[in-house]
Amino acid sequence: MDAIRNSSRGPLKAKDLARELEVPTEAYDAFKGMLQGLESAGTLYRVKGNRYAVPDKINLTVGRLSVIRSGDAFLVVEEADQQDVFIPAADLGSAMDGDQAVARIERRPRGRNPVGRIIKVLERAHPTIVGTYHRSQKFGYVKPQDRSMTRDIIIADGEENGASEKDAVLVRIISYGDGKLNPVGDVQEVLGPLTDPGVDVLMVHYGHGLPLHFPDDVERAAEKVAAAKDPATDAHRVDRRDLLVFTIDPEDAKDHDDALSIVKDEDGLWEVGIHIADVSYFVEQGSLVDVEAINRGTSVYLVDRTVPMLPHALSSDVCSLKPDVDRAAVSLFARLDDQARVRDFRFERTLIRSRHRLAYEDAEAVLQGERGVAPDTDEAIRRLDALARVLRKKREERGSIDFDLPEGRVILGESGEPVDIQRVLRLESHRLIEDFMLLANELVAMEGKARKLPILYRVHEPPTLQKLESLREFLASLGHTLPKRDIRPRDLQKVLERVQGRPEEKLISTVVLRSMQRARYQPKNLGHFGLAAENYTHFTSPIRRYPDLVTHRVVVRALVEGQPVPESWSEDLESVGLRSSEREQVATAAERDSVELKKVEYMERHLGDEFTGTVAGVTSFGFFVLLDQVFVEGLVHVNTLNDDYYEFREEEYALVGDRKGRRFRLGDRVRIQVARVDKEERHVDFQLRELLPPG
Repeated sequence: MDAIRNSSRGPLKAKDLARELEVPTEAYDAFKGMLQGLESAGTLYRVKGNRYAVPDKINLTVGRLSVIRSGDAFLVVEEADQQDVFIPAADLGSAMDGDQAVARIERRPRGRNPVGRIIKVLERAHPTIVGTYHRSQKFGYVKPQDRSMTRDIIIADGEENGASEKDAVLVRIISYGDGKLNPVGDVQEVLGPLTDPGVDVLMVHYGHGLPLHFPDDVERAAEKVAAAKDPATDAHRVDRRDLLVFTIDPEDAKDHDDALSIVKDEDGLWEVGIHIADVSYFVEQGSLVDVEAINRGTSVYLVDRTVPMLPHALSSDVCSLKPDVDRAAVSLFARLDDQARVRDFRFERTLIRSRHRLAYEDAEAVLQGERGVAPDTDEAIRRLDALARVLRKKREERGSIDFDLPEGRVILGESGEPVDIQRVLRLESHRLIEDFMLLANELVAMEGKARKLPILYRVHEPPTLQKLESLREFLASLGHTLPKRDIRPRDLQKVLERVQGRPEEKLISTVVLRSMQRARYQPKNLGHFGLAAENYTHFTSPIRRYPDLVTHRVVVRALVEGQPVPESWSEDLESVGLRSSEREQVATAAERDSVELKKVEYMERHLGDEFTGTVAGVTSFGFFVLLDQVFVEGLVHVNTLNDDYYEFREEEYALVGDRKGRRFRLGDRVRIQVARVDKEERHVDFQLRELLPPG
């Protein structure tokens, strides 16, 4: 790379480059293969005359496309010192959202992203797509479910595979078009009518490429190891079945990763046991189950099904910390004083027996004094809560950002139809578990850094300068200021604290969150900006997250057994971190899509019904209303406000009538009617019925 970059002759042919690097004749073919691999990856680019160049030396940029709702896109680059490239929709060519592509920089506007044009697609993200089949007079076509894909897929006669109007289908793309001509494909599978319950989530399943089943050999391997291994016979395991241990999870949880215990020791310190399922005991590195887990990366929780990382014989059975059965764990014992200062900690490979499987609501009832579980368990929960509150306060004081954004929970009927959309309340019991999981992850990362262990850190870098400037301008329009330089997590947390409970809280929290970079997994420790933590990893969920399993193997080897970690364990860390980060993004998108689809399906049955709600967002094209009765948001379009001409005043974050001065602002109370629901587009449109008095 340096030879090409520093060449005074510009782009070089393979033979010239080999000569300059003194590549032996017998290694020339392998060298050419390596160059072709670098070209495929976008690290090198081949220009006229079969000459190789580094992309940025010839005004090219390589990245992954992210298409926005307007149809325009950004080419997202990995290099931290390069800006993402704006690509107008007309200059995308045949490229689609998620494709790895090469863009030529056309111009560099001052204070804005470079503007470019796609000249080559290196890797297609969508060999297949999921969508809804339609029939025109001349041909069939499929409207993609993914809203970032703005062009329909043409289906030639005879290639519809029996699909009927408004069937959900899986389509293989045969030709990607050229920007002027639409892509062409054939129907591979008909998933069912879009109106049938469950078909919408099946579309999400297929659309995000989630596996439907485990391969038979992986299932058999999991069942075999589950039957063969008994942690009670493991002589190297410390028997901790005498401890009062319990789990606190969602009511419908099947995989119980973590459990807690607490005792007061002879020094008057609180020994908190954070017991994590010992998945590494059952899943050996390089085994069939392990390879499948790497590929999946994470469990995915859709509204009506779970796509687990591990087969059920492991994930919801022998690995899960069920009550009243012996289970293998990796336990972190941390000794804390009353000020929640960690005096010391140690790791053990343990045998535990959980006494209770508690739901968050059960633990919350104990904390609120409403009902108990058992006297000693109630006391343990209250004692853990007292320590958790101090831990939380310490994190807040150092600047940890708490995004308390509301979430929706879909309640399904017997046939899979949504019968309610509830707002998920964040309980003190949720925070209790979160606080101790954060503590465990930080302690493991701290020890990993001190001993230079090969683990995957959970890194979260500060926002880019460009994102910070946009955020600063947005907050200023609402009367909030940020320092001009050296933004710290605490500065953002102060803003969130100031708007807590105010109408603009959700909006500001959302915009601050979107200004952040994505957290990801990698072997180099870069700290965690959002948590204001110097060291952070993921250790506490090995049943459902592969990076946690990687960390467990290192913890057991180095911190329990006291053995050196093989150098080979470091070799694939970077690629595993990249794969895990990618699979996490897929899982997040799939989970979000499945919830949004069910919200739309629920509102479809309420066309014409009236609801009350609160204005949760204001834009130039209308305002969004969050309903009181169900946790659903919809748009009142400005075109439906017929009493006046409305303009968006950004400095007030309001729509204001030109003649009458009527205003629609964040926090306003309104009554609306459900006017239009489009399941394909996932749009819910409201008609304003009445602006309600405050209060």
